[in-house]
Amino acid sequence: MNRLAIFDCDGTLVDSGATIYAALKASLEQNGMEVPSQSACRRIIGLSLIEAMASLLPGLPAEQHVQLAEDYKRAFWRLRAAGEVEEPLFDGVRELLDALEADGWLLAVATGKSDRGLKHCLESHGIHARFISLQTADRHPSKPHPSMVDQAIVDACAAPETTIVVGDTSFDMAMAVNAGAAGIGAGWGYHEAEELLEAGAIAVAEHPLGVLDLIRSHVDG
Repeated sequence: MNRLAIFDCDGTLVDSGATIYAALKASLEQNGMEVPSQSACRRIIGLSLIEAMASLLPGLPAEQHVQLAEDYKRAFWRLRAAGEVEEPLFDGVRELLDALEADGWLLAVATGKSDRGLKHCLESHGIHARFISLQTADRHPSKPHPSMVDQAIVDACAAPETTIVVGDTSFDMAMAVNAGAAGIGAGWGYHEAEELLEAGAIAVAEHPLGVLDLIRSHVDG
């Protein structure tokens, strides 16, 4: 069986928190709503859009969550058109991908982004072609449902026991557990290390290259 490393995108591969908050702020203000704090908004990064809106604003009716999700998409792409989207790779990510491929791991992504948004993000960094499987919210239930991991495993001819999930949120770690894979927490992202461990992470790395050490000790070892 092939060995597969599945990465979350926002908060794991790229630091997109400021742009996500800007788009969320614009969509809420457009609807005359109070904008929660930036820290509160970061708590829902990783969920699919409708689920994120429901988590952030649970008192609203379901149809309003759907509308806010659509407004968020339009706000994000206005930022994109204006050249105001910032999604830099975290330091060490490219080197981590290089090292994993050198060790024989296949790479995949499982994200709450859309197909379009993920493609644009990865292509802007020249890493789109490195991933054998790209799973997004367009075709799957929201994390922590295991659907995205399940499909990536099929695409890579891997197995749950030969798969790791690297992500920065409790949703990522719970998704890994639900799929029978091992979860490694990205401690440089948007949830605290304690939350990642409580959600099922086998370990948490403080920086991207730390993931390699954890894989070699907890998985290869």
